[in-house]
Amino acid sequence: PTRLRSFQHLASAQLPGIMASQAQISKKRKFVADGVFYAELNEFLMRTLAEDGYAGVEVRVTPIRTEIIIRATRTREVLGEKGRRIRELTAVVQKRFGFPENSVELFAERVENRAACAMAQCESLRYKLLGGLAVRRACYGVVRFIMENGAKGCEVIISGKLRAQRAKAMKFRDGYLISTGEPKKHYISEAVRHVLMRQGVLGIKVKIMLAHDPEGRMGPKIPLPDNVIIHEPKEEVPVMQPAAEEGYGGGYEDQ
Repeated sequence: PTRLRSFQHLASAQLPGIMASQAQISKKRKFVADGVFYAELNEFLMRTLAEDGYAGVEVRVTPIRTEIIIRATRTREVLGEKGRRIRELTAVVQKRFGFPENSVELFAERVENRAACAMAQCESLRYKLLGGLAVRRACYGVVRFIMENGAKGCEVIISGKLRAQRAKAMKFRDGYLISTGEPKKHYISEAVRHVLMRQGVLGIKVKIMLAHDPEGRMGPKIPLPDNVIIHEPKEEVPVMQPAAEEGYGGGYEDQ
């Protein structure tokens, strides 16, 4: 409890909005405070914008103001009528974290390919299950949608009381999926959600392996380190036989 109180005190007292005035804050405390701020903000937005395809948040701290960029599949719903909803969210964030007036601004950014976003697919599966769709059908539908939209591989794990009273886990996999190493950080999009069903809580985990994109728009720029490219062989030019020259040998025959 004492540790929890100290973290709450840290979260409320030392957040990015107040960072400018507290120049003497230690580096450790700053990083912990930033992490606590991000975690709480992410949790709040995840619950508030679940139906609007929330797909993550990015915090950019500039000397003038703090910019919070909300990534979502349905940005129109996030903005609301004449930008009303985003203004309400800005006011809530400003009051909760003690930002000075006009020092925090929220933006909505549209996700280009929602099939490559694990968060969006997790929420989609969650609403399918809450709507009463059969587990297998819902999971296979999500897997097929992901694979048809250019993903390299995907995995959906669902666990809990699926049909009977006994809890179990089901895995649905397709394509190629890496699990470890440095490329995992760039290639794997992962999300976990909890579904509050009538008979108990179900856990959903969605992992998507993105395809390599040299431009870096639809997938990571960095190629896989073990990816071997075999080039087509060059066309071989036939070697011409040199024509036999008469009088070869420096004209000794004539002597």
